[in-house]
Amino acid sequence: MHDRPSARALLPLALFLLLFFGAGLYFSLHGEAMGFYKLRAPVAILPAIALALAFGRRGRRAPADTLLAGMGEPNVMLMCLIFLLAGAFARVSRAIGGVDAAVYLGLAVIPPGLVLPGLFAVAALVSLAMGTSMGTIAAVAPIALGLARAAGVDVALAMGTVVGGAMFGDNLSVISDTTIAATRTQGAAMRDKFRENVWIAAPAALATLALLAAMHAGGAGAAPAPAPAALALPYLVVLALAVAGVDVLAVLALGIALAGALGLALKPGYAFATLAGDIYAGFESMVEITLLSMLVGGLGALMREQGGLAWLAQAVARLTRGREGRRAGELGIGALGALADVFTANNTVAVLITGPVAKELAERHGIRPGRSASLLDTFTCVLQGVLPYGAQILLAGSIAGLSPLALAGHVHYCWMLGLATLAGIAFGWPQRRAAAAAEPA
Repeated sequence: MHDRPSARALLPLALFLLLFFGAGLYFSLHGEAMGFYKLRAPVAILPAIALALAFGRRGRRAPADTLLAGMGEPNVMLMCLIFLLAGAFARVSRAIGGVDAAVYLGLAVIPPGLVLPGLFAVAALVSLAMGTSMGTIAAVAPIALGLARAAGVDVALAMGTVVGGAMFGDNLSVISDTTIAATRTQGAAMRDKFRENVWIAAPAALATLALLAAMHAGGAGAAPAPAPAALALPYLVVLALAVAGVDVLAVLALGIALAGALGLALKPGYAFATLAGDIYAGFESMVEITLLSMLVGGLGALMREQGGLAWLAQAVARLTRGREGRRAGELGIGALGALADVFTANNTVAVLITGPVAKELAERHGIRPGRSASLLDTFTCVLQGVLPYGAQILLAGSIAGLSPLALAGHVHYCWMLGLATLAGIAFGWPQRRAAAAAEPA
């Protein structure tokens, strides 16, 4: 890592955001219906990477090596594989009529007026079992898209609901990457982090369910075309395997194989060559977000190497220095995690990078490890769930064909979770409750 923290190292990301969002707003204000697609994000990020490479010329390590290492980082590659397999699964399942069949079954179980709460509950359950928001979105979003259209629900709202449910488990599940990273960096027991976390996440989830139930009472949608019920089997198997905790790559691969086999067996004229073409078409549909994820990973590595994230951590620590009390420390931990996620677009990486500084803040302000782990994890998940250039929003938007900005405002659970966490900090809840429970009788 760079020896000296440097605010300048954060300028490349600021340039990317200025170009991407600035161009989108400009074209949208000039009447373009798809203004945010005029300048594609993988193109908008190229000047930012060029600037970061120029900043890194005098570093110890060749900046191109840092860029490539960041692009090829295991978490980034895992996301890219999930993107590609999710695209293939969605394309093949739709081609064989699986979406229509799944929607028929879904509407038989979930009344149209409760589609949104039902989707949130399913996504929350799957993510809690899988521990990954990406796998949850890949499994649930195609069904959500079909249900929304059939029930007359706004598609952006339905997809935002799925992203919110996915972030519920990403934040709370004991097998989530962020949970593991937060507990390890803070020296906390998993059970202590869960106990702190659940008293914040559960009220936020209940409030989200109530809000979603009030937002839509059913409407006139486009009824799906008739399809054999057996074609819904790939979705049911994918959901069952996800709940069982099977690895997300294996789940999606099995889903593609099963959907292809059913198409070959039940759909007239569906040949192996057609299946191969649909798989590749699914890959193609995910090219943009795959490229962007790799490039964001490389840009994040350059900023980290050049001291940008170290400067960020130093700035937050400096703001809380001299400010005694629990609230100052907890807000500092939250701000540290949130800002790091904005600049890395990866909540696990943000937790790992900021964990040592967060632990120092917790010790200085008398915050227990379970509490600091909960705050660090929660704030990064809140931001990750609403970042328009984050992997979760990008995946859901690609499946539904929506602009990322159209989704960010509809991830109501993340906004509720953020409000609940801030309220918990302001009123010392659930820390007082946990502390009281720990006191001897």
